[in-house]
This record gives sequence, structure tokens and C-alpha cells, in this order.
Amino acid sequence: MAFLIRTIDFTAAGREIVRERTVAEDRIGVGRSTENAIHLPDLAVEQEHVTITRLGPDALKVEAVGTLGFGLNGRTAHSETVDPREGAEIELGSALLAIAREADGATSITIRQAESTEGKGDALAGFQLASALPSKRAMSWTFAGAILLLLLSIPVVTHLTRTPVENDPESDAPGQVMFDAAWSSGELSLAHHDLEDNCEACHVTPFVSVQDETCLTCHEELGDHAKMPRLAAGMPPLSQGDAIQWDIAMTLGKEGPLGCVSCHSEHEGPVKLEAASEQFCADCHSDLDTRLTDVSFANAHDFGKQHPQFRPTFYTQLGAEEPARVSLARSPVERSGLKFPHDVHMDKQGGAARMALSLPEYGAPLECADCHEEGPEGVGFKEVEMEDSCESCHSLVFARTASGFRSLRHGDLDDFREDMATLARSPRPELGGGRQRPGPFARGGAYYADFGRPVRSLISVNNALGKGGICAECHIRTTTDGRADLVPVNLPDRFLMHGFFSHKAHEDEKCTDCHEAATSEAATDLLIPDLESCQDCHKGASAVKTKEIVPSSCAMCHGYHTPTMPWKPEDHPETPEMPRDNLAARLGGIRK
Repeated sequence: MAFLIRTIDFTAAGREIVRERTVAEDRIGVGRSTENAIHLPDLAVEQEHVTITRLGPDALKVEAVGTLGFGLNGRTAHSETVDPREGAEIELGSALLAIAREADGATSITIRQAESTEGKGDALAGFQLASALPSKRAMSWTFAGAILLLLLSIPVVTHLTRTPVENDPESDAPGQVMFDAAWSSGELSLAHHDLEDNCEACHVTPFVSVQDETCLTCHEELGDHAKMPRLAAGMPPLSQGDAIQWDIAMTLGKEGPLGCVSCHSEHEGPVKLEAASEQFCADCHSDLDTRLTDVSFANAHDFGKQHPQFRPTFYTQLGAEEPARVSLARSPVERSGLKFPHDVHMDKQGGAARMALSLPEYGAPLECADCHEEGPEGVGFKEVEMEDSCESCHSLVFARTASGFRSLRHGDLDDFREDMATLARSPRPELGGGRQRPGPFARGGAYYADFGRPVRSLISVNNALGKGGICAECHIRTTTDGRADLVPVNLPDRFLMHGFFSHKAHEDEKCTDCHEAATSEAATDLLIPDLESCQDCHKGASAVKTKEIVPSSCAMCHGYHTPTMPWKPEDHPETPEMPRDNLAARLGGIRK
């Protein structure tokens, strides 16, 4: 069986046009899609709205395909069975589909547009709203004038007539320009959200891009990645299209590619500042040596694939005034001025372990944490104090007093000589021979060391500082102006000054997983993990995160701005020079 589809349209003159076609199918679709047998180009109609299925010679099944129903004889339905002999009218959007039985027995579906009934048969018949309103042209000019007045003229006039004040982005006072919020292209980031009502805090000059000097009003402590000319020379060349765009932007007052706003865009919603992507760094650093031939570091673009070996900063010479930055690829030797074998102290079967087992506040072999205590931020470690971490076993007691025991002062040789002179003038303390425990032990407490009875102060000092003396157990002997002396101790609390590392983030790992302290036989061993050790877990940003692998972008360890560096570019605009502190002080060097 077939359906007779009849479409009725009208010309602009009102002439009726009837088109007929036959669809030889038992099931047809009706909807906005052109694939339907009956195509209705109406947005109120779904792509596939209803299906009409022949169930028999006198029955048709009309069923909605989507969630919208259809009108059937003045009521809403989703699925109905109709009889062509009785006829039915389906309403879909503005189209009416009349189902009927033709004289020859064929089933016809006549499609026509529903007539508008607005304003007919009610109390408002013949009333048209347009007759009571101004013309469209008049309303357009009225609205355009209101927009120009409120959103352009008033902001410009209030800006030109305001009382100039010193720019203070931290002020809570609202801006003086009225209706300027209408020019905002979006909400500010979370860091700048407090400036929502103070546009002129950043936009000092109308219709001019935010300038670097305005940013530095608040962010004056930020350092530059490098000196401005070096940054420009190290940048990869711009494409022709980018160069043209930047020429136009700079002509209109925007800072160049090195300006703050070239990286830090605003008005993109209340979001946090995201760390720079790995590609952002790799654009310059993947082949930096081709543009800056005098750089002292290698190219880098992916921590897991291309990254130079670590170059820690430490003291490579005894008594050096300044530390040196040396690559671990050269197997460097640390000269801290101490003699300290880690393996002896960490051997669980050695003498140090047996001593610790006998002491109440240890009760177990020594561990790293017994001497090394993390700093408050988990980045570096606190200074190791001899009196707290060492004197429990390496006693400096030389006399008993009414209040307890008297120890040699540690850290300053002038104090030490005074104590030795006191020892020379005092009677020999009755504490027994050799070394012994002088009473109850307490952490950082005193043990007795018998230096032998000297005859005068100079000999006493020479005995303690001489070969086999108490000082030579841990320190390296030397002479200064003919007098016995010790090499100054230089122990940095941070070695990797050009990157960030947090011990707190690695607290689930054992110290010995990265530091080979258990097998270190001398203090000259530099126990800094090398690049390959970190690459066991840390791969590039594109790596897939697993239980063992951590994707690591450049920003995980490096920051673009360098406020903590020991230098600041001389051409940094409009900001005072950062104090050029002694690098040894920043490294936590101990000069005693």
C-alpha cells in the first residue's frame, strides 16, 4: 500500500498551489530532517518527530519518536491509532497534517500551514501593538543614543573630570569612573578579583594596554627570568604573521612579546593562575645554544628525555670564601671542613649503633632524622648543632662544678682557648681516667673526655688541636699565623639553588632511596642524587601517570620569575635593586 502526500502552499498573491506525490511504503517519518518522507522545515519540529505506520486497511499508528508529543484533533498525544475513514488532523509546529481516505481507497495526508488566529475572536480583535509604539527606526536611534550616553560618554567624561590620585591597587575604594564595568570583557582572576570595581588600578590610560610599570606597582619583588636584552636574544624568531600582529599591537601601545600581558591575560573568569606549560619553556630552551652561544647550561625540553645533569652549589675547596656550582657528571668532591663517615654512624652492627642502643633517648641504631631535621617548609634542613646532635657521644666536658659539669665551648676558637686556659689552671678533676659517663644522660647532655693535665695554656690548646686531639676527631687541622687552628666549616642547607625541591613531598620515601649515606666512607662524598636517580620516577609532562611514574613539567621545579635568586637584572624597570647578598649566607654556610 502507498501514501498519497499532498502539499498545499500559497503564493504571495494568495494563489493556491497543490503538489502531490506517492510514497510506496507502509511506514513513513515526519520531521525536520530532509531524510523523512514528510519534511517540515520548522524549528518547533524535531529532526525525527513522528512515524505513521499502516497497521491494516483501516488503521494507522501515529507515534512520537522523541520526547515531544504531537497534536491530534486538538489534544496532545504521544501514540495513537487513527482510522483514515473517519479522518484525523495532526498538528506539528505550524503545520497541519490531515489524514483521510480518498475515493479510490488510497490514504492521503494533506499538509498545509495553520492560519494565524492572533487578535481574532477576542476583546482585542484588530488591536496591533505596533500602532501604539514609535517606529523601529526611531526606537533604534533612541537605544543607540542611550548606549552612547551611558556606556561611552559618561565613562569618558567622568574619567577626564576625576581628581587624579596616586595609583593604589590595594585600595578598597571604588573607581572614580562611572559605568566602566560595561567595558569589561569578563571577570577577573581570583588573584585580582578584589579589583573588579577599580578598573583604573590597572588601566591607567584609556584605550591603552596595561603597562609593565603598572603591574610592578604591586609585583615589585618579582624578578625577571633574565636581563631584558638576553631574553629578547634568546627568544625564537617570530613567524611573519606573529611579527605583523606584534607590530600592530605595539603601535597601539601594547608592550612587546616580553611584556607582562603577553603571558598573563586577564578577564577570563575567576580562575587560578596556571603554571606555564612545558612547551612554553621548550620554545626557547630546546635549542637555546643556537641563539645564545655563551650560556653555561645545556638545552632542555623534557625532564625524562632531555635535561642537563644537576649542578649543585657547594664548597669545593677547604676554607673557600665562595661556593662553586659543579655538574654531578664530573664526580665532584665536597670540602666542607669536616671529617664524618656516614657509614660508621649508620652501620646497625657498628660501635655507634651499640652506643645509641645504650642511651635512653635513642634506644636504637642511629637514623638520618637523629641529626637532620627538616626546616619549617620541608625544603631544606635545620643547621646541625654539635651540642644537640653530637655531644651525646663526643663529649666536651672538662670539669665538674657545684651545679653540674662544665663543657668546652664549641664553634669559636677564642672561646675554646679560654676554656683550655681555665682547664690548665684548675686542679685535675676527679672523674676517673679515660672517657666515662658522668651521671644521668640527657639528649644533648655531657660526657667526660680526659685530655691529660697540661702545664700551660698554649700546650693545652696544641694538645686539643693537635694530631689525635679531641678536635681532630671531626675537624681538619691547620695553622694560622703559626698557631694551631681548624679549617672553617661550610655546610650548605641547600645545594640546588636554581630549582625547587621539597623533601616534604617525598616523605613516603626513605632517605637512603636517594642518598647513598649508608655506604659513604668520607665527608668528601657529595650525597646529592643525580639526574638519573630522579628520572626513575619523574618523567616529562607528556608521560602517563602511574603508581611509579610522576609526569613532571618544568614548572614543578623551576619558576619563570626569580625573586629568590642571588641576583636581579640591572635593567628591571622602575624597581629598586635587590640586595646582592653573599651567596654563602643564602646557602646557609657556617663560618666558625
